Amino acid sequence: MDPQLEKQFVTQLEANQNIVHKICRLYTHDRESHNDLFQEITIQLFKAYPKFRGDAKFSTWMYRVALNTAITLYRKKKRSIPTTDYDNVMFKIASTEYDNTVEEQLKLMYAAIRQLNDIDKALVFLYLEDKPYSEISETLGISEVNARVKMNRVKSKLKDLLNV
Repeated sequence: MDPQLEKQFVTQLEANQNIVHKICRLYTHDRESHNDLFQEITIQLFKAYPKFRGDAKFSTWMYRVALNTAITLYRKKKRSIPTTDYDNVMFKIASTEYDNTVEEQLKLMYAAIRQLNDIDKALVFLYLEDKPYSEISETLGISEVNARVKMNRVKSKLKDLLNV
């Protein structure tokens, strides 16, 4: 890769790396898997960057590559031995003043999201990132109307899963 192009890539990746971390959190259960997925997504982004034309925003393109990489690896991993969720075994110091309600609600939400299929997971992720439906549809390769319909169905499914 041309050094100038490589420098642009590194700058863009550094500015948008939180996108990759959020996707890694959604599709992995422990730090080691998170780091592995982050590395794999970075490699795929690096390989694909010379073909990035700039038709869409870099972040939109990054979402698409990162989600496709995560989904592909996630499908392959389904055939492997299940592991224990890192958050469930992590040592926590109890405090009488600490209110973990929000933390527990987030854990429940992530657990419910993990039960969704790959496309629905990606849809929820982008929705929670406050992406407009136009960008969600472009990232996932579906129509804007389809994205809205799917999101409404996913919201209902999550309510059922969360018993809300």
